Amino acid sequence: MLTASAFVTPVLLTVITGLIAGVLLTIAAKIFAVPVDETQVKIRECLPGANCGACGYVGCDDYAAALAKDHSIAPNKCVPGGASAAAGIAAVLGVDAGATEEKVAKVMCSGTCDNTSTEMDYQGYKSCAAVKGFFGGPGVCKFGCIGLGDCVKACKFDAIHVEDGVAKVDRDKCVACGACANTCPQKIIDLLPKTSRVTVDCSSKDMGKFVTKACKVGCIGCKMCEKTCKFDAIHVVDNLAKIDPEKCKNCGMCAKACPRKIITVVPKPGAKPIVKVAPKLEEGEVAVKPSEITRTGAPAPAAEPEKKTE
Repeated sequence: MLTASAFVTPVLLTVITGLIAGVLLTIAAKIFAVPVDETQVKIRECLPGANCGACGYVGCDDYAAALAKDHSIAPNKCVPGGASAAAGIAAVLGVDAGATEEKVAKVMCSGTCDNTSTEMDYQGYKSCAAVKGFFGGPGVCKFGCIGLGDCVKACKFDAIHVEDGVAKVDRDKCVACGACANTCPQKIIDLLPKTSRVTVDCSSKDMGKFVTKACKVGCIGCKMCEKTCKFDAIHVVDNLAKIDPEKCKNCGMCAKACPRKIITVVPKPGAKPIVKVAPKLEEGEVAVKPSEITRTGAPAPAAEPEKKTE
């Protein structure tokens, strides 16, 4: 028959062992404790946690640690966080946040399936980087988007997808982290200021006669855009038109002058399409036919009735 002491002894041993282990763990925690930088913790709370690397560091933790140690590092390097993250970090460090310019990724290519073609039927591994090493890719144009989606895989924000053979960026989702641009083997993805709404959607540096054979809408370096621009914001360099975002006024005159229609203008947010509505006529007013409008814009004088001859 078991006595009470048979149960008490194991319980006491367990309690004593637990107390000893707790004391040892407490001592070990004190000895091997890693000091926590409160400044780093506060900075980390200001960052979005995207770990995209756009700031130039491995991730948000690495950027926060660098800022806590060196206050001379710019607090506005977090592209996804934007101005709010920069302001929060600046408040923690007691420094100036600096100017933060919103950017967006843009694929400089319009080589859709309708505008260009392929010269080989590639059946290998679906990777732009892999195909790039195979005769420069399957497309006739060796400067355009390969369209196998390396940029799509790199994007953590679901902001870029391949449509009709060409990668397209969703401006509303893009945070300009640069992952797609760094991944693209063709180097045709640029990070542009969001205020820049006029772009040359081509990256070909071939001469015009070769471009016309490779793509229906590729830039041929005709310089019509350059001659049209009143702000010296666009120039043809290496057979390709390039726009200076700092000089461009987004007037869109170059887009109208381009014979290849390769220069596009992104509509302003909330812009409504222009709808032509016929003017409301007052009582007794007669509508004027288009053929009756003179060059000055005024209605042509009514023709005198023919006189009957007797």
